[in-house]
Amino acid sequence: MNKVNVKIVLFLGVLGVSLSAILIKYSTAPSLVAATYRMFWTVVILVPLSLKKTMPELKTLKKKELRMCILAGVFFAFHFMFWFESLKHSSIASATFLVDTDVIFAALGFCLIMHGTIPKKGILAIAITICGGILIVFAGENSGNSSLYGNILAICAAVLIASYTLSGRFIRIRNISTTAFTLVAYTSCLTTLLVLDFVTGTPIWGYGIRELLIGLGLAVFCNLLGHSIVSWSLKYLTPGYVSAVKLCEPVFSTVLGIFCFREIPNLLQIIAAAIILAGVYLYSTVENAET
Repeated sequence: MNKVNVKIVLFLGVLGVSLSAILIKYSTAPSLVAATYRMFWTVVILVPLSLKKTMPELKTLKKKELRMCILAGVFFAFHFMFWFESLKHSSIASATFLVDTDVIFAALGFCLIMHGTIPKKGILAIAITICGGILIVFAGENSGNSSLYGNILAICAAVLIASYTLSGRFIRIRNISTTAFTLVAYTSCLTTLLVLDFVTGTPIWGYGIRELLIGLGLAVFCNLLGHSIVSWSLKYLTPGYVSAVKLCEPVFSTVLGIFCFREIPNLLQIIAAAIILAGVYLYSTVENAET
């Protein structure tokens, strides 16, 4: 495929992912319910399309591999719970830039848990990102459009999606396909969310067709088209280019937030966001040099 066309499709995929914060903001259902609807639609669409083709591989999974896929789904479920709830207490700008620090937490996890190493340039990138994260937390607090609670939830969501990423990395090392991994992980994620709904006494019905449609939009635009397109584009584009374009996600979300909800970031939030982008981009260049 022509690289120009791939770049256009990638741009649209990142834009699709950026709609996540906007659709969540529009939702009035409890965070757990909105997350459950998102994963329900994702599984309903994905399983019929992929199960038959992937079944032979799924049957060969070892118990340890299956447990890791299931654990990844649990991490994913709690990520959604914290991420969705953070947007009820924080601005789109603060929440999206904070949750996009997941690459830094993944790097730290890779170093501490998987005994990996981080180059000096990577340590500098992590330090820059942490400084930007601290600044954006207090920038939002001072502006009155974000609470410290909401920003902490966004950071927790970043840690959890980083844990999901590390689980996926463990699986890929064992040459298990992305489709097999996501089928098990997404099903586990939905199951975990349903259990959380039950344990917390959160009803999953009675929120109207509007909430179901928001869940469908999150599944189609953010999960199946957004994240899937980003992964697909790696077949044709360099990881460095894809990583750079992915950094547009919080920027797109913030701009859409201005138009949809009149959430205008203050100067300190903009400076903090720029620092986070610089840190994450710097680390992505280090990681790409390692591959």
